[in-house]
Amino acid sequence: MKIAFYTLGCKVNQFETGALERLMTDRGHALVPWEEAADAYVVNTCTVTATSDKKSRQCIRGIRSKHPEAVVAVCGCMGQNNPEAAVALDVDIVAGSDDRQGLVRLLEEAVDTRARAVAVSDAAAHTVFERLPAGEFSGRTRALLKVQDGCENFCTYCIIPHVRGPARSLPPDEAAAEAARLAAEGYREIVITGIEISSYGRDLDEPQNLGALAETVCRAAPALRVRLGSLEPRTVTEAFCRTLSQLSQVCPHFHLSLQSGCNETLRRMGRRYDTQMYAQALARLRQFFPHCAITTDLIVGFPGETAEAFARTMTFVEQCGFADMHIFPYSRRTGTPAADMPGQVTRQEKKNRTAAVAALAEQMTRAYLASCVGQEMRVLVEEQTGDTAGGHAENYMPVVCHGAPEALRGQVCKVRIVDATDKTLVGVFQECNR
Repeated sequence: MKIAFYTLGCKVNQFETGALERLMTDRGHALVPWEEAADAYVVNTCTVTATSDKKSRQCIRGIRSKHPEAVVAVCGCMGQNNPEAAVALDVDIVAGSDDRQGLVRLLEEAVDTRARAVAVSDAAAHTVFERLPAGEFSGRTRALLKVQDGCENFCTYCIIPHVRGPARSLPPDEAAAEAARLAAEGYREIVITGIEISSYGRDLDEPQNLGALAETVCRAAPALRVRLGSLEPRTVTEAFCRTLSQLSQVCPHFHLSLQSGCNETLRRMGRRYDTQMYAQALARLRQFFPHCAITTDLIVGFPGETAEAFARTMTFVEQCGFADMHIFPYSRRTGTPAADMPGQVTRQEKKNRTAAVAALAEQMTRAYLASCVGQEMRVLVEEQTGDTAGGHAENYMPVVCHGAPEALRGQVCKVRIVDATDKTLVGVFQECNR
């Protein structure tokens, strides 16, 4: 069959779509672009916010309208959270957040017989890590390696623990084997990802931690750059930083989740740290990785966030000096405690606050990029047009170089940074590993 995939949401969803693609091609099926005619279309959905649900529904309706004779399947977090809503969109298959092998079989059956199916199990029963093949993320240069699933934090705004189930981990020897396979296939960088990788290894028979996993993966694939996904401040201990600093492959870019710079708001969110703990984690990373890039997430307009609380967040964010930020206006999520909290902030006020943080974030990004000028960095070339090549440095800042030699895509090159725009570094090639 010809099959097309569309992915919404996080890197874990991107990984899982890549795994489904590999499972399908291994069984002789052909992948086609989303815009082309196919026998089956699969929408891998996100449900982290009400806006995510809306985007998922729009995508499903659009593909059903455009291709009424094709099989349309829904999988992922929206399918898990609200299978009835997915069924109401006239889809053929509704799957949840596990059992991708089962989804492959359902797709094959539906294309042959047009049999409809709802295959969604209780997320709380998802206690075994589902082994899936790691694979492409960025044009066979960077790959995702999912090592963890589920979450047990139960932040008051988040539905994900209810749709992903309890925390569970891929054993380190299996993660190492996957990393080695990716290196052998020609990838140059892997991103270690999961729903909540800070909890990695606690569920294993022989408990592990994220630092030890990074060490194992680096040993198994010494030619790969290794990048970590989103971290919780409680993970960033001195021992953790010391372990990572001794691994030359670990990229000096850390996404350290913040969500708010006000302690009262953090408590209402159910976060397990305060601004003091966060600042200490930040300082440790910068001690062991001088000039590393630190990025973060921020939720603006959480219930009960007063003007004074928002001002405290702005002050704290400015003190942190992030290289980049992902900013989200709070989205009321049915089924979470925060949805029923008093002090819901108006849409206009959330819009105003989001704009204020975004302006500060742009200022900090410009400052960080400017501080990179004059440095030598190693850039993974991900795209090239003529003599212009682009990619990401080890600190994940985008770099553009002119005057590039031919056929550099997939190579890690030493580059001298000579300029910076508002969003990009400009470099000159010094040396390339062909």
